[in-house]
Amino acid sequence: MTDPARYLRTVTVPLAELRHFPGNAKRGDVPTILDSLRRNGQYRSLIARQTENGHADDPPLTVLAGNHTMMALELHGPGDCGAPVKTAKGERPCGVCGNNAAWELTGRVEIVECDDDTARRINLVDNRSAEKGSYDRDALAELLSYMDDDLSGTGYIPADVELLLAPPPSLEELADTYGDPEADDFWPVIKLRLSPEERDTFHGLTVDAPGKEDTDRFRYLMALARGDA
Repeated sequence: MTDPARYLRTVTVPLAELRHFPGNAKRGDVPTILDSLRRNGQYRSLIARQTENGHADDPPLTVLAGNHTMMALELHGPGDCGAPVKTAKGERPCGVCGNNAAWELTGRVEIVECDDDTARRINLVDNRSAEKGSYDRDALAELLSYMDDDLSGTGYIPADVELLLAPPPSLEELADTYGDPEADDFWPVIKLRLSPEERDTFHGLTVDAPGKEDTDRFRYLMALARGDA
């Protein structure tokens, strides 16, 4: 049994002293995260594991959670980004660099101590837990309604809101788009998984079927079984 991670301290660290988690399987939306950082600042710390014997090519701090936030900070780069944030109330400095030419490439980091097994589990669950969640659409729509059409830093765009608020299509609208349903639209569907040998046998037994679709072949095979073919 492995021990849980032990919190050590929270510090601001140059990104050069951090390394990404080796083999991190998640592929995040880095530009969206950077948009949030510029608007909202770094409201959540990176979680990094302290390891021993770090050196220039192998920094002593490995990011377990927040790898894509680190990528977003790297994408921003050091110094003044030259782009203040536009809000409904006017402009204000970038939440990452403060539009300060002297800003260094750093991030706020919570440092923990743990073994290899716990480090892997933290990385895995941090990526997986968000994916397993769901939304209360009414609560989400209400939250977005407070944004006053200023969606920067939320991860949403106007098209997302329109789709969320749009009523479900009526039967008449569905009919206009897809046409009236056919009788066989409601027929049951049978799916079969066959080996290559079984598929070849099926095609061989139904080579004289009037059609070459699988449905035609299946009906021909049933007719053979009934003695009608």
